[in-house]
Amino acid sequence: MNASKVAYKPVGLLLGSLSGAVAGGIFKTVWKRIQGEEDAPDATDQQRRWREILVAAALQGAIFAAVKAATDRAGATLVNRMTGAWPG
Repeated sequence: MNASKVAYKPVGLLLGSLSGAVAGGIFKTVWKRIQGEEDAPDATDQQRRWREILVAAALQGAIFAAVKAATDRAGATLVNRMTGAWPG
């Protein structure tokens, strides 16, 4: 295992934890602006329609994926600058 991969492990773990929290906050803010509600619907919420539940799930997934990709890329770039090698 090369030095860049070893250096990326702790950076990736830290960024992964942070990205989950950031993505959750972004999703709550977006959902509140779209629906005017604090909480997104739960899949087992009987009072919610299918469409609302599926839109919320798709939006949440897209936000989480985008934030994760951005933080992974930023971490890899940081490790590349520190070690001179891309951690791929």
